[in-house]
Amino acid sequence: MPSVADQTSLDEFLNEKCRLGNVSPDEAHYVFDCMIQRQPTPPMSSFIMLFTALAKNKHYDDVISLLKRFNPTGSFPNLILFNIFLNCLCNVSRTCEGFAVFGRILRRGFFPDTVTFTCFIKGLCREGRIMKATCLFKKMKAFGCRPNVVTYATIINGLCRTRNTSVALKLHEEMLKGNGEIEAICTPNIVSYNTLIDGLCKDGLLEKAKELFSEMTSRGINPNVVSYTSLIHGLCCWGKWEEAKDLIVEMMDQHVQANVVTFSVIINELCKKGNIVKAYELLELMVERGVEPNTITYSTLIDGFCKIGKLDKANELFELMIQRGVNPNTVTYNTLIDGFCLAGRIDDARELFDAMTNKGCRHDILSRN
Repeated sequence: MPSVADQTSLDEFLNEKCRLGNVSPDEAHYVFDCMIQRQPTPPMSSFIMLFTALAKNKHYDDVISLLKRFNPTGSFPNLILFNIFLNCLCNVSRTCEGFAVFGRILRRGFFPDTVTFTCFIKGLCREGRIMKATCLFKKMKAFGCRPNVVTYATIINGLCRTRNTSVALKLHEEMLKGNGEIEAICTPNIVSYNTLIDGLCKDGLLEKAKELFSEMTSRGINPNVVSYTSLIHGLCCWGKWEEAKDLIVEMMDQHVQANVVTFSVIINELCKKGNIVKAYELLELMVERGVEPNTITYSTLIDGFCKIGKLDKANELFELMIQRGVNPNTVTYNTLIDGFCLAGRIDDARELFDAMTNKGCRHDILSRN
């Protein structure tokens, strides 16, 4: 455990470990015990640094526990501590308790700020209570609070996740143009753009999604791998493969490196739609661009070829993955064995079954109905 025998050593711990967020729960509990026993008590800023470091590492239950020891009544001396407590409660889906904390904030004469409301909105969205989150968002103005980009990104994400994309889009426009009472509130960030693009693609509103993608770049916000992947996936879902392929090339030309997950998601979508040829073309593009396919990528394509009865192509791909040092898993073996059995190629199935046994994979032959 760290030595915090005097104020100097405590300050070193707070500045060196807490500022970097490099604090374990055990260390935090030990240091907290030392702090509350010390006379005089360390300044409030020291406690805030300790709690903030724990919260950043998502040790929310530990923060709640320590804050309750710090003040069992939950009536803290400043709004920062209230907000830390509220944030942790909302992050562990205890938003109802958070409303009790909100009451204490008001009773102590503090004015809730944008951070207070954003914590609540995030917690409510996490719990799927999007209507309550939206109502709270609208009530911010009554408390003299203006939402910031994080608040907007949070509520937009909640709305898109619950398929309320049209409402989210209106909030995006409000961010840019104001709501009739005030001018533009804040500039959307890449998180809110990515969330909206993904939501619009899932709703089939590809033109609007592409429009937002262009708007983002025109505002100097460079699309990242999430932005490209969302739009590419949407294009594939709605049968616009050539546009998707062009966007993949553009993505890499812009030095946004597509990863194996990006490609695998798109390959999976193409295979589900029976477009195996295009999926295989994408596999070749992956290799050409230096992105190594993984077991999931190969297994998805093998399954696709099996479903359309191209067992030789599936087996060729199976052998190719082994040559490239990618190990088949149980799903890979089961898929190909099942395909051989359904095609009456029992000897091939038995040979693969034996290879599977030698590799130590469990036997779980799948059945296509």
